[in-house]
Amino acid sequence: MENRKIVAILGLPGSGKTEAINYLIKKLNWLKVYFGDVTFDEMKSRGIEINEENEREVREGLRAQFGQLIYAQRVIKKIESLPDDKNVLVESLYSWPEYSEFKKKFGKDFITIAVYASPKIRYERLGKRPVRPLTPEECLSRDYAQIENLFQGGPIAIADYTVINEGSKKDLYEQVDRIINDLDNSSL
Repeated sequence: MENRKIVAILGLPGSGKTEAINYLIKKLNWLKVYFGDVTFDEMKSRGIEINEENEREVREGLRAQFGQLIYAQRVIKKIESLPDDKNVLVESLYSWPEYSEFKKKFGKDFITIAVYASPKIRYERLGKRPVRPLTPEECLSRDYAQIENLFQGGPIAIADYTVINEGSKKDLYEQVDRIINDLDNSSL
């Protein structure tokens, strides 16, 4: 890649965003910024327990108090503090305003990859994950909150690339490799 790329990995909870990101970090040594750290940093500063209910309250509360762009602004600030010669992965960019802010800031160097898996598969994964497992009811509630309150569907729908992650990790990695190879050989 000629210029530093800012690559946002998009998807609903359990789709495989983190798996794709961890693969790219290990394979290519890219840097990562995580939108969720804004929530966790705020929760730690308030001294409140990290759980689904508190996460949602803080996530939606910060946006209500400071506007829809608060997460994007804080994450962009983190990206600007990183070395210019390293590509950056962005995890958990959610809303259309956030997407638009990144597009405005980074232009053609901002690339999006949507990772998709059906609700059935995602809910099974989320129920089995070792950190913060969710019940099917919590999964559905979170999906609705992220789609209705955070407008997550728009960035996923307009992603530059889409990965269908309903098979093995090897299948996921192969799809991601094809996309990265395409990025290396194109000028989006």
